[in-house]
Amino acid sequence: MAADDLTDEVYSLRTLRKRGHLKVFLGYAPGVGKTFSMLSEAHRRVPRGEDLVIGFVETHGRAEIAELVSGLEQVPLKRLEYRGKQFEELDTAAVIARRPEWVLIDELAHTNVPGTTHAKRWQSVEEILAAGISVITTVNIQHFESLNDTVYEITGVRVQETLPDSVLDHADEVVLADLTTDALLNRLKRGVVYDLDKIPGALANFFKKGNLVALRELALRKTAEEVDDGLERIMAGDEAVHPWATEERIVVCVRPSSVAAKLVRRGHRLAKRFQGKFWVVYVRTPGQLGGSGRRRVESLFELARELGGEAQELSADSIGDEILRFSREKRATFIVMGQSRRSRVDEIVRGSLIARIIREIDHVDVLVVADPSRALPVPMEE
Repeated sequence: MAADDLTDEVYSLRTLRKRGHLKVFLGYAPGVGKTFSMLSEAHRRVPRGEDLVIGFVETHGRAEIAELVSGLEQVPLKRLEYRGKQFEELDTAAVIARRPEWVLIDELAHTNVPGTTHAKRWQSVEEILAAGISVITTVNIQHFESLNDTVYEITGVRVQETLPDSVLDHADEVVLADLTTDALLNRLKRGVVYDLDKIPGALANFFKKGNLVALRELALRKTAEEVDDGLERIMAGDEAVHPWATEERIVVCVRPSSVAAKLVRRGHRLAKRFQGKFWVVYVRTPGQLGGSGRRRVESLFELARELGGEAQELSADSIGDEILRFSREKRATFIVMGQSRRSRVDEIVRGSLIARIIREIDHVDVLVVADPSRALPVPMEE
């Protein structure tokens, strides 16, 4: 093997080891602006000197999209004949051979014409990413496999072109291409989304306002999930040393006691007031919890679930250690605990759990709920 050939092969292997970045513009219906946003970003990147090409963009006859396509380098498409008709598809091999820094690939859920290397476009994108080329793409929420039944229940339409949720889970960046439902319907009626002859059918079926509102909520929730997953990864590293209060997250610590149900309800009210989440946790240490105690804990957990919270029994040698671990894992902003029933002397000798939690966890508010049974009687006036 010649030296130059060996150098090219080493370069190729190094490139293959480094996976490209994936940026996804996510929408809830055709016409919300995914492709427009993707192309607009491309026109910002190219003047900065980034090597960017179009792998495949579908204009759907829209003048504004066609205008944005012009001026950007287009990798030649693969032309295929199928059932007597000519089709154009993304040429995966040509993109990899061109080796750009970024490639635009529209409509991630698209099914390729038979005769291409991959059955689905997302599979072609996976090959391009594996070759070390970064991809910017577009997709609508109804195409994700896990939501197929939900979308069918909402719209009455069974979406046939689906892709695994893992494609979005592995994306480096997810951007919501959002538009109000009224604005989208206005665009549809003006003929911006479909040809005028298709508008009545679209309005009577998929583009009913109720459908669009529900699909938009799904897209908003999916984007929020991806943001939350990204935050979890950052919090697991060294980039942040305390919780980020993007929402209130309440951990309610209970034990089988008369005040426990009050703690659960207080946690629920806090979560509802701040539109946050709450967990009810019981930490079981070795030798704890007999039959009656078990029933009381299960009753507390049932109450928590009825109020929209999550319930979890934990097992540890140290209650304090486990509360601290769980609260940090969930990025708690509030910890709700009951007033201690131990004597002051006992707390001084053995240490106070509440005092330890307050001392050892930063940037978290600790709410101690009073136990009415411990209240001293008010002396009667003579």
